[in-house]
Amino acid sequence: MNNEKIIEILSEWNFWGKDHDVGVFRDKYLAKLNKLMNTGQVVAVTGVRRSGKSTLMKQFIKQQMIKGKAKKNFLYINLEETLFADHLSLNFLQQIYDAYFEILKPDSVPYILLDEVQNIPKWEKFVRSLHEKKQAKIIVSGSTSKLLGREFGTVLTGRWVELKLYPVGFFEFLEFKKLKTGNRFGILSKKIKIKQFLREYLEFGGFPLVVLKEEKKEILQRYFDDIMERDIAEKHKIRRVDRLKSLARYYLTNFSSTISYRRITKFMDLSLDSVERFSSYMAEAYLTFFVPKFSYSLKEQEINPRKIYCIDSGLINMVGFKFSENIGRLYENLVFLTLLREGKEIYYYKNKGECDFVLKEGQKIKQAIQVSYQIKENKEREIKGLLEAMNTFKLKEGFIITEDKEGEEKIKGKKVKYIPLWKWLLQ
Repeated sequence: MNNEKIIEILSEWNFWGKDHDVGVFRDKYLAKLNKLMNTGQVVAVTGVRRSGKSTLMKQFIKQQMIKGKAKKNFLYINLEETLFADHLSLNFLQQIYDAYFEILKPDSVPYILLDEVQNIPKWEKFVRSLHEKKQAKIIVSGSTSKLLGREFGTVLTGRWVELKLYPVGFFEFLEFKKLKTGNRFGILSKKIKIKQFLREYLEFGGFPLVVLKEEKKEILQRYFDDIMERDIAEKHKIRRVDRLKSLARYYLTNFSSTISYRRITKFMDLSLDSVERFSSYMAEAYLTFFVPKFSYSLKEQEINPRKIYCIDSGLINMVGFKFSENIGRLYENLVFLTLLREGKEIYYYKNKGECDFVLKEGQKIKQAIQVSYQIKENKEREIKGLLEAMNTFKLKEGFIITEDKEGEEKIKGKKVKYIPLWKWLLQ
């Protein structure tokens, strides 16, 4: 492929080719991205497929242009471009870079943005070379946590920082819906509308395109298939995709529950090794998360069952189960995702009772959270598990996230705070 053809293809993706609608600015993530770029390191944006990585990169370019930087000083390369499919190699990446410099002639150190960079074998060497020579400011993105794997870590040791991007959180969801909550009074005055939107959010999730479009179920089905087939089956050369999907459906059906790989093998036509491998691939693709039981012993953490959570409630409901039957567990899954976005170190607690989440900071558990959609029906059990966790970790207060109950009470010398989910999400 000659240089002119390369630039012709790239012009469709870049702002020097044409203007692009970059959607609703995700200000929180843009602020993080700018902060990380100021470190002078390579920034790796990772997250589940279709969580908005490409859009965030384009929003970053648009934001920099608004600040006065020239269009020609940005090169965005979509490495899933079908016209590049037969050429993906380290040499081709270098050719793109050379063509850009020859034809666009940037007049300052350019920004190079490599989208879905894992499609290029040994891309790390190209990035390291540019970074070491200070020839570019670099952002890479990928739909796998192994983007930051062993080879990347070795080649780019001390040269990269990571930004994890998730589907939109509830506060962002309200921004996408153009609902401004404002101050405390604004939130309270719009309580009914906020709760209506929360129900929609729990049912269809937070993938940006799903939030904005009407064909939600069709889009979610396509996302599920793409994650299964492109990010897992193709990458790991799995032939029995039907078995992979069966395990994924099992997890999306049993979300917010404890799971055991050995138990799964008893009713699924999969070996223990296959269950373990497939599960690690799903976690690597950010589809599922496996939360350990808290223990000061790492060995005990490993041998105990883990709790399974999913990246998005829309994918959960797309499996086909009735939304209303799952709402309590959807509450728990959403609380988990919110804590994950905040960078919390998350465990569950179980002894005589059980507490959904205990959060670790440094060497200590600092917070205990129980989730109960209908607290009236489960109060004794939920309180017991929460108090047991609070006593174990010497916590003075604990939280129960509910549908509507709000307030606090003293129980056996401990303060228990009740807060509705919708309000907790906006704090």
